Amino acid sequence: MRLSVTGGHPGGQLGGQSGGQLGGWWARLLVLAVLLAGLPAPAHAAGASPDGIPYCVDPDWAPYEWISGQGRHEGIAADLLRLVAERAGLTLRLTPTADWNESLQAAREGHCMMLSFLNTTAQRRQWLTFTDPLYIDPNVVITHQDHAAVTDLAALDGQRVALPKGTSIEERLRREYPKLVIVITETEAEAFGLVSTGKADMAIRSMTVAVDTIRKKGWFNLKVAGQVPGYENLLRIGVRNEVAEELVPRLNSGIASVTPEERVAVANRHVAIEVTTGIDPDLVWNGAGVLGGILAASLFWVLKLKSLNRRLHVLSHTDGLTGLENRSSLNAYLAVVMARLTRQGGVVALILIDVDHFKQVNDSRGHQAGDRVLTELSARLKQAAGDGVTVGRWGGEEFLAICPDLSETDAKALAERMRKAVAEVPFADGHHYTFSAGVSLLSAVPQGMPDLDAALARADQALYAAKSAGRNCMNYL
Repeated sequence: MRLSVTGGHPGGQLGGQSGGQLGGWWARLLVLAVLLAGLPAPAHAAGASPDGIPYCVDPDWAPYEWISGQGRHEGIAADLLRLVAERAGLTLRLTPTADWNESLQAAREGHCMMLSFLNTTAQRRQWLTFTDPLYIDPNVVITHQDHAAVTDLAALDGQRVALPKGTSIEERLRREYPKLVIVITETEAEAFGLVSTGKADMAIRSMTVAVDTIRKKGWFNLKVAGQVPGYENLLRIGVRNEVAEELVPRLNSGIASVTPEERVAVANRHVAIEVTTGIDPDLVWNGAGVLGGILAASLFWVLKLKSLNRRLHVLSHTDGLTGLENRSSLNAYLAVVMARLTRQGGVVALILIDVDHFKQVNDSRGHQAGDRVLTELSARLKQAAGDGVTVGRWGGEEFLAICPDLSETDAKALAERMRKAVAEVPFADGHHYTFSAGVSLLSAVPQGMPDLDAALARADQALYAAKSAGRNCMNYL
């Protein structure tokens, strides 16, 4: 059942002012009657509330909330709302929508009586009453990694800020920072994508959403460049004014019952990268301590930004499966090596490794089994290589070891030590695995830069010579 009631306007055409007021009260009584179906029934009428209170959500706002393919409300907001509703004795019914704007419209028209997770604004307060904060999350400035730190938005004349449509901070940013150019996007991901590709200078989003999106989309050329003081997300439940007197006190009671530990556990279930604050959660969530908690959290996040960016840097340079350096990181290190050889001279050994018959592992036992083999093999390679040698995943089942200041003899000995570490001891699955390796040297030249491409090509040729020689061996070229 869908109910349309427009709050703030007297309903009915009964004539005269008193008739309009009567129509308005009739509309309110009708809304309350619908809502009572979602309130806990008296003991003598158990099970008499099949529908529940209709509510709307943002169907695409991960990790906060989304609607799954099965039509289920999921995410941080969903888990917290379920806790609150259960403890407040309320039964809720999700009203699906296509996007956030449709949810707002449905709530304005009375098709949903509640919105699950949103910031308060002056415009929204005209037709919604808000509960106490259910979740507090700072807004941060996301930029390309080459962008300078952002300490004052007012100083950024003409900079382009990407924001998804319908966000609560848009009207405030336009008012308080008129020199910024606001670029509206359809989705969160599109906003971050514009920053990643240089089509926008920054995005201003919640810390939770920013970290989760960067991690999932692999946009590791982005960083947290600063925080906007006073722009914390105090995410609340919004209730239509007509029914707020009945619902808001009960919802606030449910919110007060959710412990800080429960909030942390819910967030950690959905956020790709855990960020813990170390702030006494009681300070943040106990009634009068909310404001002090927000200020303390703001100070903490300012101090936390550098640490978070370091973690994002590590993620951008690490292979997600094996934990070794990824190819991008290896290429960056090779550029450093090349520059050092040009300035100081010397030699660097390259060991290119390819796992023997690895396709058969994936084909016969599945890719998960293959992933476990690569993970264990990587750990053995890194341990056998020792300090001073950088080992990374070059691609697929290929690995590259970059060995500064190793002679041909030493490089061959290292390749053989790594081979034995893999081949001579069975893996956790009980099987033995081997690899073939090609070794080459990258040496300084009297004039200009060493030829890295040629050194890698020699290592590749040596690798395939080892394959042709029967595998489980190394060759030098």
